Amino acid sequence: MANELKEFLTTLKEKLNIIEVAGNYIGLERRGGTYWACCPFHHEKTPSFALNEADQYYHCFGCGESGDVIKFVQNMENIEFMEAVKLLADRANLKVPQTGFDSQQTVELKRKKDAILKILNDCAHFYLNNLNSGKADEHVAYILKRQIPSNIVRKFGLGASLNFYDLPKYLLAKGYNRQDLIDSGAINEADGRLIDAQGGRLIYPIINAMDEVIAFGGRVLKKTDFGKYKNTKETLVFNKSKTLYNINLLKKLKKEQTINEVIIVEGYMDTLSLYQAGFKNVVASMGTSLTQDQARLLKRYTDKVLISYDGDSAGQKANMRGLDVLKSNGLSVKVVPLSDGLDPDDMIKQKGAAAYQKCLDNAMPLIDYKLASVGRGFDLSKTDDKRQFVQEAIKIVKTSDSAAEQEDLLKSLSDKTGISYESLNRDLRSVPKVEAPAPKPIERKDNSSMQDRASRFVIAAYLFGSKITRGRDISKIRFLNGVHDIIAKYIFSKQFLEEKIQPAELFEFFDEGTDEYTELTRILDYCDGNALQGEVAAKYFDDCVQKLKLAEVNAEITRVKSLIAAEEDGDRRKDLTAKLQRLINQQKKIKTGEEE
Repeated sequence: MANELKEFLTTLKEKLNIIEVAGNYIGLERRGGTYWACCPFHHEKTPSFALNEADQYYHCFGCGESGDVIKFVQNMENIEFMEAVKLLADRANLKVPQTGFDSQQTVELKRKKDAILKILNDCAHFYLNNLNSGKADEHVAYILKRQIPSNIVRKFGLGASLNFYDLPKYLLAKGYNRQDLIDSGAINEADGRLIDAQGGRLIYPIINAMDEVIAFGGRVLKKTDFGKYKNTKETLVFNKSKTLYNINLLKKLKKEQTINEVIIVEGYMDTLSLYQAGFKNVVASMGTSLTQDQARLLKRYTDKVLISYDGDSAGQKANMRGLDVLKSNGLSVKVVPLSDGLDPDDMIKQKGAAAYQKCLDNAMPLIDYKLASVGRGFDLSKTDDKRQFVQEAIKIVKTSDSAAEQEDLLKSLSDKTGISYESLNRDLRSVPKVEAPAPKPIERKDNSSMQDRASRFVIAAYLFGSKITRGRDISKIRFLNGVHDIIAKYIFSKQFLEEKIQPAELFEFFDEGTDEYTELTRILDYCDGNALQGEVAAKYFDDCVQKLKLAEVNAEITRVKSLIAAEEDGDRRKDLTAKLQRLINQQKKIKTGEEE
């Protein structure tokens, strides 16, 4: 089984090019033999994410994230290893062998996940059949009232829950495990009885980028004390902070055309209305403040985002939070101004698609939107209000990194308040700059010993074929760190067989998230090769080799000394003493450079 998997993965990787695969997710810039991008796994303004086409792996010099083409897709799609393999196999037109690839530790997790996805898929069909059964009069009436066309109902897979008990009965009859039903989020347990978590509601399936139903949103049809909309709970397959509604259709749209910008709305109905009106580049945050994960998800499709939330004050506050999160992740973000009290759905129905397009055309950059928002809270005809407004406005202007933008904003502020530009500029200079919220930088703490740092440099020199190794046999160098020893043996075996060293193969040796994997990424920090060339590097390499040999001898001296102290036999003690003296002599030669 293991050999078959290894052979298949080797074939799969040979048929793929990590540059072509990664190019579907992020923008790449070629410099020499390396492709560069801003890292998709942490926020940065200057590209430090390198992709090596020759050896088919990636490495971020900022956060240390590294891997091959499978791991790249696994992380970008937030899926398991075998799911990434299957996705890439489809791309390469290869059929995945039916063998037991999963480790014992992941078998149950995979079974659970597969079961949940199958349950949710059956739920979606059950709800859809309910809607078309002739028994969902209230649901159909609501759809007609909200003017949702039948083609949109089908496109988004809308359905109906008629009561609390039909769905669990249906699923149990299909043979599903009771606990799996509860773990799916579609079914709740109340007083020992299973009930439909969305009982009586209009159902909106939530589908991921892989076209899998992962959760449901439900809308009540009668007046109630509960919220109008409710999502099923977070599960093994559903994390609200990592999901955007309609991401599945956005992914399909990207395959058909270039997506210049994505519109983000709050809820399901806004999404449906905009999509029907021709704005297919729309997703919904499902009422939550946008997160770092959602920002990274969006960056797979576009660099420009328009936030189009409700025109009320709550929606405006959500706009602000969303803008800060998205902008801090390197997205160009604007806010779509809507009339007070209107949401995108209202706008489309009352004024039409052309009027909404004008709103999109008038979308405001973050700093302009913040100034407009803060201005709504003051009456500028009143002296105190005007002074307070100016104080708040100047703080916002101060957040701009552009002197030209600051000047332009101050001129507008001067026109609005009647206060001279010079006075506003003096006040601006006296205000301490407050940075906009940004993601917490990823810190790669390194408390490594001198020996580990030396080992990394020596290993990297051999791994990346640096001339500074000068034909030295790596097998003659002893590495006390287990990771370094494994990599050294890999390098030696390739040299012995006269085969090309493939750094990407090393990702198969260590499990992600372990200390061993982290140590591998430290070695890969040398992968650009610049630190491994020239006379300075050659001298440092010699020093590192000397340190490693000295560390080995010192460890052996310590060991022999302890044996001498514990030895009672005179002859044996004499032999150990002689060995100790030979080690001390060797130690001196290494220090003086006499031993090669």
